[in-house]
Amino acid sequence: MAYVAVKGGEKAIKNAEALLQQLRRGDPNIPELSLEQIKQQLTLAVNRVMCEGSLYDPDLAALAIKQSWGDLVEAIFLLRAYRTTLPRLYYSQPLDTSKMKIRRRISAIFKDIPGGQYLGPTFDYIHRLLDFKLAAEGNIPTTPESKNLNIEENLPRVMNTLAKEELVCEEKAEDDKQIFDLTRQPLKLPAERDARLQNLARADEGFLLSLGYSTQRGYGRNHPFAGEIKMGEVEVIIFPEELGFEVAIADITITEAENVNMFKGSKEVPPQFTRGYGLTFGYNERKAMSMALVDRAMQAKELGEEIEGPAQDPEFVLYHSDNVEAQGFVQHLKLPHYIDFQAEINLVRKLQSQQKIVENGNYKLEELTPEKSEENSLGDSKFKEVNLEKST
Repeated sequence: MAYVAVKGGEKAIKNAEALLQQLRRGDPNIPELSLEQIKQQLTLAVNRVMCEGSLYDPDLAALAIKQSWGDLVEAIFLLRAYRTTLPRLYYSQPLDTSKMKIRRRISAIFKDIPGGQYLGPTFDYIHRLLDFKLAAEGNIPTTPESKNLNIEENLPRVMNTLAKEELVCEEKAEDDKQIFDLTRQPLKLPAERDARLQNLARADEGFLLSLGYSTQRGYGRNHPFAGEIKMGEVEVIIFPEELGFEVAIADITITEAENVNMFKGSKEVPPQFTRGYGLTFGYNERKAMSMALVDRAMQAKELGEEIEGPAQDPEFVLYHSDNVEAQGFVQHLKLPHYIDFQAEINLVRKLQSQQKIVENGNYKLEELTPEKSEENSLGDSKFKEVNLEKST
């Protein structure tokens, strides 16, 4: 693919950047949006940028949103680009989500679950009507009085109820396995589940939502039940070898989703439920659920199921889910392609000239294209006579 440099456009480029900054700032008489306001009042946008940018830092995510003029995909690009400049000091221990400080926890497969259900903050049960009270300044909502806003007790997983009866497939941990690191290693196919889950965690939310939806509509026969969805804070723990003991370095907010799907079984595996899993930074429930749907769909080949939809094809999903890569490939079309297009237009002109027909009485002279005659491979003009009456 050929590109050419645009000469003499430095001043125009600087002016374009200055114009962007002016429009991004907006009316200077309006108070400037602070990073703290973005963090506190646009939290879901911050959470998405952190998740798909692969960097848990609300301050930097807020800065990226402000810098990108509210374009979340551009903000994800900015955050991920900054992430590449940071050194890798440690790998954390696996997160223990059974010790999560719960702020929201629901299950759609049992009415009563060990530890209880907690609706928490959610849009699920409200009317989708514009609330014009939010347009008024100084609108401070009242916080409900509850002693259980953060449930700190260890709550058993809902899926354990099914596991006790051997009704759900067992998730086997391989302690000696080297975990794939998508940020350090190129994606290769066939990809194992650890690599697939990392890819899905960074994947574009809208892309995953559409793929997950497609499986529910028949492109993959994937109609699950929400086994457990929860959101809260977990400890991030590292194990510095020079210290010889574990150290908790942070509490982060995550969302975890586990789906259960029916599986008819095989010669080796009895009929049982299978799992789809999703985990994201922040409160990002729709993304986690979509991730779980697609994770289960991509297990089709391993479970001996027929591939019927794009969500079941790991190559299709993994190579097209990254919005940073996708937007770069799409938006590069705006860059100068003068040489490419000149070659294309010359080819079209040549093809058109080769198809010109010279009519002469009841006959026409049709110029042979290279596809019609091997003798024309050097580009020489060759003609044959065709009877117009017979040809019609």
